[in-house]
Amino acid sequence: MQASRTLRRWQLSSFGREQLEQVELRLPTPGPGQILVEVGAVSLNYRDLLMIRDGMGMTFDMPFTPGSDMAGTVVAAGPGVQRLAVGDRVVNTFWGGWIDSHWPAEAVPMGGPGPGMLASHVLIDAAWAVAAPATLDFAQASTLPCAGLTAWFALAETGALRPGQTVLVHGTGGVALFGVQLARLHGARAIVVSGSEDKRAQTLALGASEVLRREGDWPAEVRRLTQGRGADHVLELASGPNLDRSLQAVAQGGRVSIIGMLGGETLSASYYAMVLGRITVQGIGVGHRRALEDLVRAVDVNALEPVIAAQYAFDALPDALDHLARGAFGKIVVTP
Repeated sequence: MQASRTLRRWQLSSFGREQLEQVELRLPTPGPGQILVEVGAVSLNYRDLLMIRDGMGMTFDMPFTPGSDMAGTVVAAGPGVQRLAVGDRVVNTFWGGWIDSHWPAEAVPMGGPGPGMLASHVLIDAAWAVAAPATLDFAQASTLPCAGLTAWFALAETGALRPGQTVLVHGTGGVALFGVQLARLHGARAIVVSGSEDKRAQTLALGASEVLRREGDWPAEVRRLTQGRGADHVLELASGPNLDRSLQAVAQGGRVSIIGMLGGETLSASYYAMVLGRITVQGIGVGHRRALEDLVRAVDVNALEPVIAAQYAFDALPDALDHLARGAFGKIVVTP
């Protein structure tokens, strides 16, 4: 059978959901250091909704293709590529060009302003991809570049999570559920705060020790459950005024990782809680390639299975975005 000479992709000529359209283009040829990947699955993130809406305030050339996370197969490699070869199963890095340590000024996030993954094929620098886990299919593997790595970077890479510690997780989205799974993997305890009572049983089945109601006095309940000590780590996915309540639930010397901004872009925090509690508050902007490689190894060794809420066909992207906007228990995946 003859290989396809064209690719399909979703793109925007200007911002707004109504501007999304599918186009067919000629397959590009990889240049020096580049790989062409046939996409097997794309995992959606809340960021994709914001990028489609207004680009999150960034300016970049149109048209642009959204979507930052994919898993697929290398089908062509340009001159000088040595890390990967045709036939390799790969996942992309969220940050193109961030290999380790601090990110360089030229690093670019995928799905705007960097290349978007909502396509049948994507052309990227070979340094912007790593080998996919051998134990996961494409849909599962596509959840690692952003959601999986964000939780890993907060807890394992920068947080030095240890057995016996307590992790407080807000919500039941992709990053949150990875947080629960990684806590269990490290022998730690996960307490989840959620506004969805119907997701309680699923969250407990995944490994959370307790699920607390967002409407209640969950900081006090976290203190009670930890014999007054508080949580060692917090995955702060709401931010805004929620940060102040999280600080009330943190152990002395604990760590809060700022990840989401569902509660607003302006943080509200108590000076006394931070200073007297000696609390470290850190921002998490996903993570670098080396940490993603560490995560892949951990997934394979421990048979960790990402939680997928639903899979949609490529043509059904609008329906997938609607599901993402409503909220889901786990990740929404699109398959070309």
